[in-house]
Amino acid sequence: MRLNKLIALLLFPILLVSLTSKAAIQVSYYKPSNENDRYPVDLVAFLLDKSGQDYQLTPIPSENLTEQRLISDVQSGQVSFISMATNENLNKELHAIQYPMYRGLLGHRVFIIRQGDQHKFDGVKSLSDLNRLTGGQGRFWADTAVLKSAGLDVETPVKYHSLFYMLEGDRFDYFPRAIHEPLNEIAARPELNLAIEENLLLVYPMPMLLYTSKTNEQLYNALETGFETAIQDGSFADWFVSHPAIEQVLSKIQLHHRTVLRLENPHLPAGTPVHRKELWLDIDQLKKRS
Repeated sequence: MRLNKLIALLLFPILLVSLTSKAAIQVSYYKPSNENDRYPVDLVAFLLDKSGQDYQLTPIPSENLTEQRLISDVQSGQVSFISMATNENLNKELHAIQYPMYRGLLGHRVFIIRQGDQHKFDGVKSLSDLNRLTGGQGRFWADTAVLKSAGLDVETPVKYHSLFYMLEGDRFDYFPRAIHEPLNEIAARPELNLAIEENLLLVYPMPMLLYTSKTNEQLYNALETGFETAIQDGSFADWFVSHPAIEQVLSKIQLHHRTVLRLENPHLPAGTPVHRKELWLDIDQLKKRS
């Protein structure tokens, strides 16, 4: 009897470690405002499946939050991850999963314009042509620095929602958006007379990344493992183009006839994997699918 107790005592720590290692990761996230914005959540689920890690996703009601509030909420554990365009501040404060989650699609920009203003853009063939018009971007967005570095004239209000009303109010001429963004944004504001410009495409390296707390090593490692596995076996590329949000974009945003205006991005943080071509979607691939 004593021998059995001794064996049980010796095995208990091993059993406890085994059970702990298989415990599901608890992943909380801000609930998307609509089903069309579920891509980051779906991606996290896909990556955790690829990592072989059990997990449980828990949505939390969302609200309009500043970047610093989002960072604080991840650091405190209020939410487990956020997705944002990479920048030095984020990379200092949080753990960056250094895989472009949209394969660089964030840096492929079409313009939201006022209905009836297409004629202003029909003759634009170069950046100098475009600079005869004024763009609009958020004051503290990483993209704003890219556009200004290229010499473009940009209005920079602080609030995201203000940009749509300022555009319609003729405060500026165009609002560059990643190609997966304007369909939903225009549909969500039927009271505004907005449209998608038909002829131009800005292209520059601008990855959006997943970020976790620096103390949440389990989730960070699982997401990184899932990403690398999915890149190596090709499943991420297939999953990406088959996701409803991306399929919708490639079917409705015509790319094959657009004039591509390329910009440099001198503001990319150190560690951005620009050398790994397999992580980025090539514009020629996009055009073939459009």
